[in-house]
Amino acid sequence: MEPTRYTTADAGELEAFLREVDLTVTGLDSPAVRLWVARDGSGRIVGSTGYELSGDGKHALIRSVAVTPASRTRGRGTELARFALDRAADEGASTAWLFSRRSGRFWQSLGFVGADVSELAHVLGETHQVRTFVATGQITREVAWMRGLGAV
Repeated sequence: MEPTRYTTADAGELEAFLREVDLTVTGLDSPAVRLWVARDGSGRIVGSTGYELSGDGKHALIRSVAVTPASRTRGRGTELARFALDRAADEGASTAWLFSRRSGRFWQSLGFVGADVSELAHVLGETHQVRTFVATGQITREVAWMRGLGAV
């Protein structure tokens, strides 16, 4: 499953896919959000991955990592997560962060540990997703994770 860079032509389909897998859809059109999609042989989106960088470029907020239910347990989610982590590291980020209330075991398998939500909000406060979560109050219901970047 080789991801390709998200384009505005993917917008409606990616939003529908992310809603189907119950992930945040805000800010997909923001130039600060880097996104990729993976498609099956018929061209349908079956996976996605991405991140936002902090203003200083040292922190990456991993987001939109998902695969269709039929593609789970095949390592595809791990591939997509590693893809985003590698791209963020290539851009100079040294720490990756994310929100996940349901997939902690998956993220722990990739070296993530539980983190303080307020610390995440502090270092990534200018990202679209954090601003949205703070504005809507959703931040109080979130679970944060973090890991250093390097070998994944």
